Amino acid sequence: MGRSRFRFEDLEIWELAIEIADQLFDIADDLERKKLFRFAEQLRGAGMSMSNNIAEGSGSTSKKVFTNYLEHARNSTFENANILILMNRRRLVSEDTKEVLLEELDKLCRKIKNFQKSLTR
Repeated sequence: MGRSRFRFEDLEIWELAIEIADQLFDIADDLERKKLFRFAEQLRGAGMSMSNNIAEGSGSTSKKVFTNYLEHARNSTFENANILILMNRRRLVSEDTKEVLLEELDKLCRKIKNFQKSLTR
């Protein structure tokens, strides 16, 4: 396997964020079929924000700037959790789907925090 073009491609947190975003996009696709376009748009934006901020921050030459981007990515995990809880309350997402994704979001949140700490050592 060759070397990655971009630093973020080698980050476990980016890979996990992309995997979660894929699942959120599947939910957004289903929401669009139900003509719930605003929900779908919000979910896609919040889903992309996690991996986008990790990727963008990884291009920085400053650990402090990268840490700030990681904080934005981490905040997006909370936004996604809130959206999923609301969608579950509205019966747009099953309890099982919500629980699986909340667990993944929690794991990502913890991994981002640990990675942030590693940058400030």
